[in-house]
Amino acid sequence: MTDTHVRPETAHEDDKVTLPTLTAMVVGSMVGAGVFSLPARFGRATGVYGALVAWLVAGLGMLMLCYVFQNLAMRKPHLDAGIFAYAKAGFGDYVGFNSAFGYWASACVGNCFYWVFIMTTLGATFPSLGKGDTILAVAISSAGVWIFHLLIARGVKDAAIINRIVTVAKVIPIVLFIILVAIGFDSSVFRDNLWGGELGSFSTLMDQVKATMIVTTFVFLGIEGATVYSRFATKREDVGKATLMGFLGVLSIFSLVTIVSYGVLPRADLAGARQPSMGTVLESVVGGWGSTFINIGVIVSVLGAYLAWTLMSAEVMFIPAKNDDMPQFLRRENKAGTPIAALIMTSLLVQLFILVTLTSDDALNFMLDLCTSLSLIPYFLAAAYAFKLTRSGETYDVATEGSLRRRQLAVAALASIYTLFLVYTAGGKFLLLSCIIYAPGTVLYVMARRENGLLVFKPLELALCALLAVGGVAGVAGLVTGAITI
Repeated sequence: MTDTHVRPETAHEDDKVTLPTLTAMVVGSMVGAGVFSLPARFGRATGVYGALVAWLVAGLGMLMLCYVFQNLAMRKPHLDAGIFAYAKAGFGDYVGFNSAFGYWASACVGNCFYWVFIMTTLGATFPSLGKGDTILAVAISSAGVWIFHLLIARGVKDAAIINRIVTVAKVIPIVLFIILVAIGFDSSVFRDNLWGGELGSFSTLMDQVKATMIVTTFVFLGIEGATVYSRFATKREDVGKATLMGFLGVLSIFSLVTIVSYGVLPRADLAGARQPSMGTVLESVVGGWGSTFINIGVIVSVLGAYLAWTLMSAEVMFIPAKNDDMPQFLRRENKAGTPIAALIMTSLLVQLFILVTLTSDDALNFMLDLCTSLSLIPYFLAAAYAFKLTRSGETYDVATEGSLRRRQLAVAALASIYTLFLVYTAGGKFLLLSCIIYAPGTVLYVMARRENGLLVFKPLELALCALLAVGGVAGVAGLVTGAITI
């Protein structure tokens, strides 16, 4: 999950940046807290071969999605209210609203994940915090939510300095981890981990790869943020270069963290490692200080990330409200210029999800999976809009841009297929849980439509609303009966 997703203002000439700096900004926007959980998540799912296939699939799919956002930013520069603006432009007001609401909910669940991650990290030293799901852990996390709320409400809006600190806190431990674990690499352990427990068999490889798709998506969340830096580029063509180099650099980091871990611990030990599992892996190589070193990096990184994503979450509600897509009360700002109503809603939802962790069997992984599942629909809608745009030829000069249009059509098609595949791999459980969150959000849509004297639903939109309601009821019924567990 990313740390730097705050929408920048228009850049002046003095703010222009070169290709290396732009590439660093792209890297900083994609490397988040999720990387620290990779060894255990992959250890549970697959072995070396499955991991290599998983990163190949995720890398190609996310690269296509990255190009989609880049192309849309170039073709539709006026749609700058977030990726949900693409859903509205392509598929109507209600779909656009749900994209915005789902994206916001995803960010709030991600913020809950941060607190659980901090508590489970500290839980290794203070057992009463458990894995972030004890009453004490929930109480401390709740206090943290409202302390940050008050901090932001007082006017802490510029996350640039914090993001620089966060980037250093993330990158140094990760690079050192890769180097030290590579030095301690044991080829015999690596060989034993090749097939993930299915020696010489390809029959279960696809299932293993599917099991990694949610976490590979989670660590790339915010990939669309790379395109917002286009206004800072000294040369416009540097944007594509920086995006590609930054993405490949981040993909290399993520895959190396995963692969080298298979060379120091058996897969069963990786699967059972306490999060942040990078600490467990490094400790097995260098001793106790390795875990402590990673834990300190995690806490600093996650606290900085939480601030940046809380700012972003409030903006996701504030911007649509200014465009009449959310109720007018969400436009309200306090004297410090903070979108206070949107911030309150954000903090309340994060608080609700923190309370939910008390009922979860595995709070950390549940929040990671739910956060990712909620983000998939906005991603799919953006890719589908790009496909619709290129297929219709809108914004393209038929005489001079025929080959470019065909290439971008193929990219949009692949991105759409990839995001649909992610929805499939998330499974019915998380689809129904997402409906539980999406369905009540319709109340905000109805309020906004009535405030503006507009027809609430068109026939197809009403059908979609009914479908979300049915899914939400089915999800609640599943939780009550125990058919769905969290």
